[in-house]
Amino acid sequence: MALPEQAQKLVDTQLGEFCFKKVPAHVRHEVRLTFSVLGNTVTLFEERPVQNNLDKRSKRPLAQFRLNVVDHLWRLYFANQKRQEGWLLYREAGPTKDFETLLAALDQDKTGAFWG
Repeated sequence: MALPEQAQKLVDTQLGEFCFKKVPAHVRHEVRLTFSVLGNTVTLFEERPVQNNLDKRSKRPLAQFRLNVVDHLWRLYFANQKRQEGWLLYREAGPTKDFETLLAALDQDKTGAFWG
């Protein structure tokens, strides 16, 4: 199921602005944040140039926001980097109807799950 139109606009605006502001202008040629939407899941990626081929970029998944269609609550997940598979619920931020609350939790990252 796709994100409701209002939720899609919210994600495009707020996460788009977050991605732009999070990376300082002087390093945007080296690293950028992007996101994709698939169904009711929004995945945030860190992109960097591939060392031997600067025309290509590697994408590393950082975070996932999932909108539950039953309770209409957003949940935040982090990539399971140790096993290089799957997603784990970020317990520092509970389910919420407010997408911005999860963006703030992602930005603050009290555990180092997203920004190391």
